Amino acid sequence: MTSKDIILVPIGFTDQSIVALKQAVTIARITNSELFLLSVVEMPTAIQKIFSDFEEKQKLFKEKLRENLIELSNKYCDGISNVEYFVKSGKIYEQITELADSVNASLIVMGTEGTPKEIKKKFIGSNANKVVRSATCPVITIKGKSISNNCDIIALPLDLNKETREKVTNAIQFARLFSSEIVAFSISYDNDDESIKNKLNRTLSQVCEFITSKGINCKTELVNISASYSFSGSIINYTKDINADLIMIMTKGENNLDLNFLGSNARKLINKSDIPVMSIRPSIKKDTTSFTIQ
Repeated sequence: MTSKDIILVPIGFTDQSIVALKQAVTIARITNSELFLLSVVEMPTAIQKIFSDFEEKQKLFKEKLRENLIELSNKYCDGISNVEYFVKSGKIYEQITELADSVNASLIVMGTEGTPKEIKKKFIGSNANKVVRSATCPVITIKGKSISNNCDIIALPLDLNKETREKVTNAIQFARLFSSEIVAFSISYDNDDESIKNKLNRTLSQVCEFITSKGINCKTELVNISASYSFSGSIINYTKDINADLIMIMTKGENNLDLNFLGSNARKLINKSDIPVMSIRPSIKKDTTSFTIQ
């Protein structure tokens, strides 16, 4: 991130979106980034047809939302060089990703309460997963209720997928900003073939060597679990045990059937982890700072 980077924060005026705003403010202060606050009005077409004065009512509603965004900024965004406000109409996740692209946002920070069971939680429920899948910039999703002023430990789960092994540049960049240590780890089932465990250990060793060559402290661990244990649950438990401040994962884009980090576990991790999760889509362009696993 650079001094002119933009952090986009979708605001649904729920407690969880306020937590996300607070965390975004912390990151913005450290990186000297601008904050763009976004609220989205999502109104069913049927309701628009009922009221003849719908457009006027929507205009007034948008003005009120903008005032509310300014109030939040005055309350929480002290010390930020520039804060801008946006109120859009349409599908929530589409407006978030479209604005992120149009302003060339470097990061999206948003709250999530996992799979929503109530309509009022829709903004920070399923939309968080959709944003992760469609956004071209990294997305930090926050389910926990507390924020961290530091990022001492970045947890970097790895499997044998080429993209998750090669794309560690974002972890290094973030670690430099926060003087973080990176803990690279892999999950291995106790009934895995020994050759798989050897490949995972070799990957971890090469990743660690690459990270340390960039001046970042790095530790590695192969975490062995029972075949009956949940994969995503084991990641969550391990990151809690090491007191991680951020979990960094790679995901596939919207054209894929699922969020393809370590299989289908990305969605579960995003929905259940109280530790913030940064999701990054692999770049189409070749990353010249990456490395090749032998």
